[in-house]
Amino acid sequence: MSNWIDVIADSALAEGEHILVDADSVAAAVFRIDGEVYAIEDVCTHDGAEIASGFCQNGEITCPRHGAKFCIKTGKVLRGPAYEDLPCLQVRVENGIIQVQEN
Repeated sequence: MSNWIDVIADSALAEGEHILVDADSVAAAVFRIDGEVYAIEDVCTHDGAEIASGFCQNGEITCPRHGAKFCIKTGKVLRGPAYEDLPCLQVRVENGIIQVQEN
C-alpha cells in the first residue's frame, strides 16, 4: 500500500506555476504544465543544489547554478553539465487535492 501526501488544492495551482513541498522529508517541486500535474525532486543531479528556482519554459527547467536543463515531465537531462536524470515523484489529483506519493 502506498502513502499519498496532500500538498495543495488542485484549484490553487495555476497553469505554468509551481510550488515547493515537503514530501516525506523530500523537497519537491510540483508543476502544472499543459493541464497536467508533475513533480520532481528539488535537487539538480549535477551538484545537489536546489533547482526549483531555475528558469521554466515549455516544460523544461534550467538549473540556476550551472545551466543544466531537464524535462519537467520526465526528469530527462536535456543539456549538461548534468548527465543523470532528475528523480520524478508520482502525483495525482484526488478529491480536488494534489497529492504526491511517498518514496
